[in-house]
Amino acid sequence: MKFTKLLTALFLGLSITAKTEVKLPNIIGSNMVLQQNTDVRVWGSASKNAKVEITVSWRSDTISVQTDKHGKFLAQIPTGSYTFEPQTITFTDVSDKKEITLTGILIGEVWLASGQSNMQMPLKGFPGCNIKDGVEEIMFSDNESNRIRFFTVPSKHSYNLEEDVNAVWTIPSANTATEYSAVAWHYAKALSHALGCPVGIVSAAYGGTLVESWMNKELLEKHGVSTKKEDIENVKWEYEKVLLPYNAMFWPIHNFTYKGIIWYQGCSNVGKHKTYYQRLKDMIQLWRNDIALGDIPFYMVEIAPYNYGSGDAPFLREVQFKVANEVKNSGLVTTSDLALPQELYNIHPCNKKPVGQRLAAMALNKTYGKEMFVASGPVYKEIIIEGKEAFVGFENLQMGICSNYMIEGFEVAGEDKVFYPADNVWLRWQTNHVVVSSQKVEKPVAVRYCFKDFAHGTLYGGGMIPAYPFRTDNWDDVK
Repeated sequence: MKFTKLLTALFLGLSITAKTEVKLPNIIGSNMVLQQNTDVRVWGSASKNAKVEITVSWRSDTISVQTDKHGKFLAQIPTGSYTFEPQTITFTDVSDKKEITLTGILIGEVWLASGQSNMQMPLKGFPGCNIKDGVEEIMFSDNESNRIRFFTVPSKHSYNLEEDVNAVWTIPSANTATEYSAVAWHYAKALSHALGCPVGIVSAAYGGTLVESWMNKELLEKHGVSTKKEDIENVKWEYEKVLLPYNAMFWPIHNFTYKGIIWYQGCSNVGKHKTYYQRLKDMIQLWRNDIALGDIPFYMVEIAPYNYGSGDAPFLREVQFKVANEVKNSGLVTTSDLALPQELYNIHPCNKKPVGQRLAAMALNKTYGKEMFVASGPVYKEIIIEGKEAFVGFENLQMGICSNYMIEGFEVAGEDKVFYPADNVWLRWQTNHVVVSSQKVEKPVAVRYCFKDFAHGTLYGGGMIPAYPFRTDNWDDVK
């Protein structure tokens, strides 16, 4: 009996005096990329009210931080310029000398890639949906092993804010690259080679999600969207549940230090363009506030050409364009020329390389000041009617309009609001007006370009960047 009491007392004593070892969220891990030339945030937990010392291989000083009453800490580490040489970070709980060391760290540029399935779609493709040249990219991915790192957040739901995700930083290889977002992969490759520095991608995309899926409770309620657990659980499709991906996928990684965000989402909001406009703007502001690094770049991709069946897709693209032009430090990449004719019923077009590279060109121009890259294509400016012809003028013409292609994608309508494909399109190169007409329209009133659910356009500006879809009318009832 006395022996049992003694063992109990010893056990209790050990429990009281036991120390908590340093713990870090998975995103603060070996093989990560840290944003260069800034103070990056690192966080974790250790003993309560303890001193944690942080030493890094690229600096001689020691950074000290105190944990709070819950044992949590947050510190900032100056990074300096980029390096391809693997670095280390050691975290030490001074109270018990327990430490953890991270290895294989690179310093460069870090971007968050998010949205729905066209951002999530991996290099290996989806069942029934291939990625063009995806197998080749996977086979030779280790060519980028010294310059690119990926942290892929698994698709997950949570009604409560999560602190961590089940993921690790990986180095490109045939074994790891299969799961990399194809768009983000091509973005990272282009950016890394153009800038000559490492690039880290944090990929947090979930197929089918609404813009409301990536909002917090307060913002959803502001927009009149119910956040009651029973209402969310009663939604038929998992991917259309609001709030839950924000809690489970964005919140655990929001504290990481990013240069900017690339975003490919909107298909699930087709038909809801009237609410999408303000909700997308508010979501961008929410994320920027949460990340707390100012108005960091937010570069979007236009929703893919696809037979949505409603005729509403062009109206959502129009909203995306409007948001990109109104929100500071943002932009929109168009995809109107990328879907193949046979992909009418494929919402996941196979050609992801140009998407990633156009995003990279936009970032290189607007974020990194490399103006030799064209950030965006021709933008509709004016329409002048002369007889049977409509003269359509454009702005944002750094290198004019490319006239070496048959220009496709235009439609013309008269006062009856019936649109017909343009059967005569030519460029008046002296003024960069595209002249559009149709034998079926005696007196043109309106012109549209790629303003359909699924359309293919070949109007290019410099850098082979296509014109944005547009309409000259305000006929919301005409689809």
